[in-house]
Amino acid sequence: MALKFAFLLALAALCVATADASYRYEAPQASEESHEEEEEKDYGPAKYDFAWAVEDEESGNDFGHQEERDGDRTEGSYYVQLPDGRLQKVTYYVDGDSGYVAEVTYEGEAHYPEPESTEEEEEEEERKGYSYTPPRSFYGAPH
Repeated sequence: MALKFAFLLALAALCVATADASYRYEAPQASEESHEEEEEKDYGPAKYDFAWAVEDEESGNDFGHQEERDGDRTEGSYYVQLPDGRLQKVTYYVDGDSGYVAEVTYEGEAHYPEPESTEEEEEEEERKGYSYTPPRSFYGAPH
C-alpha cells in the first residue's frame, strides 16, 4: 500500500513539475512602449453634436434626443409622447463638474379614455352569468 502511495505522489510531483507555464494565469503586463504612446496622444477638448427622432403613426411612438458638447459644457434635450397624450420634454446641461441639471416640462393635458365595451359584449357577459365574487378568506380567527 505504501508503494502505491509513493508512486502516486511521485506521479503528481512529475505532473506539477512539467506543467506548461502558458496554462497558468498571470496578471497582464503593460509594456513601456504602449504607455508612452498613450501619454503622447492629445485629442483636445471633446466637441460633438447629434440629433435623432422616431415618429411612427401606426404604433404611436414619438420620441427623440438632441445633444451638443464643446469642452466641459454639454447641453441637450429629449422628448417622448406619453400614452396619456402629453408630451414630456427634458432640457438639460452639464457645465464642468456642476453635475446634471435638468428641467422637465409637460405639454398638453392627460386624457384617460374609458374602457370600451360594446352592447354585444355586455349582453354576452349577462347571458353567461359573469359576475365578480370576492375571494373567501382561508384564515381562521387567531388562537
